[in-house]
Amino acid sequence: MTTTAVSKYVTRNPEILSGEPIITGTRLSVRVIVGLWRLGTPPEEIPTQYPQLTLAQVFDALSFYLDNQAEINEYIEQNHVPDDLIHPAVRQALKAE
Repeated sequence: MTTTAVSKYVTRNPEILSGEPIITGTRLSVRVIVGLWRLGTPPEEIPTQYPQLTLAQVFDALSFYLDNQAEINEYIEQNHVPDDLIHPAVRQALKAE
């Protein structure tokens, strides 16, 4: 298992998410943190949703994203669920937010 550190808290491991950047010591991708941030979740609140994370890890993931936006945006797009596959009740709940 080859793990490559790409920043202090971000690594790549080909055996986890096919090498997608993750937070060191977790299986949590940078993509997930960026997704929350892009939805308006302040970085300080992300560790309340993922208590295994520290605020330093969150900020490092966001920093990594800002330096590698094209790559992470591609992962986000690859993992996007098309609207027609979302259950109508879920779609309605999301519109209500």
